[in-house]
Amino acid sequence: MTPPPGPSALTVDDDLLDAVRFDDDGLVAAVVQDAVGGDVLQVSFMSAESLRRTLESGRTWFWSRSRQELWCKGETSGDRQYVREVRVDCDGDALLVLVDQHGEGACHTRNWSCFYRTLGHGPGRPRASSPAPDDPSTRR
Repeated sequence: MTPPPGPSALTVDDDLLDAVRFDDDGLVAAVVQDAVGGDVLQVSFMSAESLRRTLESGRTWFWSRSRQELWCKGETSGDRQYVREVRVDCDGDALLVLVDQHGEGACHTRNWSCFYRTLGHGPGRPRASSPAPDDPSTRR
């Protein structure tokens, strides 16, 4: 069996890259989502440098606010993330990073997702209808 290809650089839209708005500390929130199952795996922060490294390497890089350093997800744990896509929100102040999660999971606790604990739950209120499948605002 041939092993899957390793990470590779992403094709980048430079106009959208310029739209990313970093906060006063030079950071932007990055929501990391499993590209296959849709699970939100973690929320971390990226600096301009960690975003650049992510786009160039195809692996997730973040800025650790506690350690004040760059880190590549999985270098210590082996639980690596391979990036399929990076999206920027309408305001430019948050990123959505779609990944293929490898290993046991994204959380340092060895859970698949950092969101493994339920604080509260309720019935919600289902909407009457779903958006049309060809609606560009709902594209994946």
